[in-house]
Amino acid sequence: MSSGSCGASYYGEPQQTASGERFNPAAMTAAHKTLPLGSKVRVTNPDNGESVTVRINDRGPYIGGRCLDLSKAAFAAIGNINAGVMRVKYEVLGRR
Repeated sequence: MSSGSCGASYYGEPQQTASGERFNPAAMTAAHKTLPLGSKVRVTNPDNGESVTVRINDRGPYIGGRCLDLSKAAFAAIGNINAGVMRVKYEVLGRR
């Protein structure tokens, strides 16, 4: 399984996802550029030790230094959404 650390942002605007489903900002989902859609990823905020498991259902982010775009709910579960971006550690738990 792969793991690492990177910047993570969040998005909360309803839109169509790369998986074909409607984006739900309250769901525990995320966007990643290359992981297979449906992959499960544990995301941890190293500053507070909080973690959340998300399902990859979209593509992105397309801003340098970021590897995950979390749903608003997933971001809020592990950090302060007012920050907009945070450094996270991630571990791929399963690939589809």
